[in-house]
Amino acid sequence: MKKGEQTRQYIIGKSAELFNQKGYNGSTIQDIMEATGLTKGGIYRRFANKDEIAVEAFDYAGQILKEKFSLAVTNADTALEKIMALFDVHSDPVHNPPIQGGCPLLNAAVESDDAYPVLREKALAAYEDLLHLVKDILLQGIASEEFKPDLDVESLSSFIVSTLEGGVMASRLTKDNKHIGFVTQQLRVLLTSYSNQKMH
Repeated sequence: MKKGEQTRQYIIGKSAELFNQKGYNGSTIQDIMEATGLTKGGIYRRFANKDEIAVEAFDYAGQILKEKFSLAVTNADTALEKIMALFDVHSDPVHNPPIQGGCPLLNAAVESDDAYPVLREKALAAYEDLLHLVKDILLQGIASEEFKPDLDVESLSSFIVSTLEGGVMASRLTKDNKHIGFVTQQLRVLLTSYSNQKMH
């Protein structure tokens, strides 16, 4: 990787953490300069504006999260355990989030209203990716007869993703991991109720 590209990636990585902690609105070019130790010229040589950095930084943070989810799912055996493994990625949102500042999808979704249409599109695509991953796992569970065939995949997938993000938000807001713990525990009970009795 050339020096210029290395610097560009360094700016993206530092900005991802900054935006994830202070928000896109709350972060300035000055903040990016302080986080990276670079001059304004050093930043603007590689990016047209803050919005361009924001989009690249979100992609970078989203890729890290995606890799953590993929690894967690790969290491789990059953469909139920794969879903629970997704929650394990966010098991300590207060002290050890997957990325400094919490869940980039949640943070961007909350902040990306009409003022940031490009960021909103990125957040929406990341949400749909996660939804698709959960749907696939549930469909595999039905195909392998782990789950009952009449399981409503669409509504349960939406519920699982909403529950995960809601649990992360409540834990970060209260600085107490018990909330993500509660939703994880209740989800296991719910998924177990959908398990196919033939397996027992």
